[in-house]
Amino acid sequence: MPDDGLVTLQSSHDFTTTLERLTAALESKGVRVFAQIDHAAGATSAGLELRPTTLVVFGNPVAGTPLMQAVQTAGIDLPLKALVWQDAQGAVHLTYNDPVWIAARHGLERGAEQAVTAMGRGSRLSRGTPPSLDEA
Repeated sequence: MPDDGLVTLQSSHDFTTTLERLTAALESKGVRVFAQIDHAAGATSAGLELRPTTLVVFGNPVAGTPLMQAVQTAGIDLPLKALVWQDAQGAVHLTYNDPVWIAARHGLERGAEQAVTAMGRGSRLSRGTPPSLDEA
């Protein structure tokens, strides 16, 4: 698997439940959900088909601002995003950018450890630690 910074987890729930559990888990941790973009609805409006696919945009300025203060281009990857999607076999997945990868992409390894840790902890989307779709 290439190190493209993406983490993909399979959910044991249907699409709607996974999306609801994700947003509830984020909000319960004080993480603001800024937007939900329903790509399938967009496809439908253009006369196209797409399996359920929703992008959730979320974040916490306390965690993200220090990264942008250090390297403003980090703002291209912030706020954080997670994609809930259904594959051709009907399985539901959650894909997100690893916060550690985001920091490395912008050269923030040194001096940004606290902000990266806060992003991962605040979003519960840290490397290898899913947002516990089964517990949310």
